Amino acid sequence: MGRLRIGIDLGGTKIAGIALDASGQVLAERRIATPRGEYDGSLRAIAGLVAALEHAAGGSGTVGIGIPGALAPGMPIP
Repeated sequence: MGRLRIGIDLGGTKIAGIALDASGQVLAERRIATPRGEYDGSLRAIAGLVAALEHAAGGSGTVGIGIPGALAPGMPIP
């Protein structure tokens, strides 16, 4: 298996992950609960999710993580 592209969506209640091949075909998907209020627990959960996706997809690859942000009150929305 070639290099994978792994995407992680870190949310307040769940962490979703997907592994894609070079052509964009979905090879694996997983979803786990977010450890609330636990920074170290969240890092371990993300690392475990990436490892599970790589195992299921049969390869390793690059990882991108999407994390929601908060806008400051009065900040213009682009």
